[in-house]
Amino acid sequence: MIEFEGVTKQYEQSLALDGLTLTIPDNGLFVLVGPSGSGKTTTVKMINRLIEPTSGTIKIDGQPINQMDLQTLRLNIGYVLQNIALFPHLTIEENITIQLEVLKWTKADRQKRARELLEMVHLDPDQYASRYPSELSGGQQQRIGIIRALATSPKVILMDEPFSALDPVTRTQLQDLVLSLQKQLHNTIVFVTHDMKEALRLGDEIAVMRQGSIQQVGTAKAIFNQPKNEFVREFFDIERQQASLTVQDLLAADLGTVVNNQPTTITSSATLAELAQQLVDHPDGGVVATDGQEQRQLTMTDLTTLIAKRGL
Repeated sequence: MIEFEGVTKQYEQSLALDGLTLTIPDNGLFVLVGPSGSGKTTTVKMINRLIEPTSGTIKIDGQPINQMDLQTLRLNIGYVLQNIALFPHLTIEENITIQLEVLKWTKADRQKRARELLEMVHLDPDQYASRYPSELSGGQQQRIGIIRALATSPKVILMDEPFSALDPVTRTQLQDLVLSLQKQLHNTIVFVTHDMKEALRLGDEIAVMRQGSIQQVGTAKAIFNQPKNEFVREFFDIERQQASLTVQDLLAADLGTVVNNQPTTITSSATLAELAQQLVDHPDGGVVATDGQEQRQLTMTDLTTLIAKRGL
């Protein structure tokens, strides 16, 4: 369990955290969500002491982290960044096992662990272990960033907006991967995002932040359906609007390419979330829909175009 007790962070010109009190339970996926400048990243960086609080106490399993050896603390906390920060001059295997080398694992054991982790994220060790980061796609690099954080089997994983720079399809695939890994390994994952859709999709529990303080903590369903204040309600309004859109809205906007004699793969009444999943499942082509008059092949570009047109 991770506990924040009255934690404040004061910079010269601004108050980043204002008496934050928060409990993050074990063995779940806990999401910190809020607009830029709300204190999300400051909060997560305090857990591994990349940022020290001005006042207050942070505990892991009842022990104040400022009383722990710093290297030991960080070796027991995985950290996944938005910019991945793989070492370009090291192979993928060496990137994955860099902390294991610090822990004096033998080369054979490091190689074995790297292969296990690569297989866990569906990357063939024989193909990828000896490659360099520049030879991988952005999504593949982020998979390496994730398993590097898992190398020491840490109890806690911190993920600071890891997917915000990725395209929608890759982002959804990696969200699925994180959900799968958490269920398999039972780590405590603290995930930072400014994207309410991502928060709702991933979080066992969600904390909504604003100006350095917590506005609401709860399950996705509770926060979405019972927002505690106007800020939380407005923050999730865009997601509510998106949830009400259907494939018919895409067809009515004259999006997609007209096709003939193609099997219909989704109905016009399907939600955009259902369409997005279909598009993820058909990465090499579009999804065919019909409004009863004509058939149109829809792509991820059509989906994002509608969202942009509606200002969502």
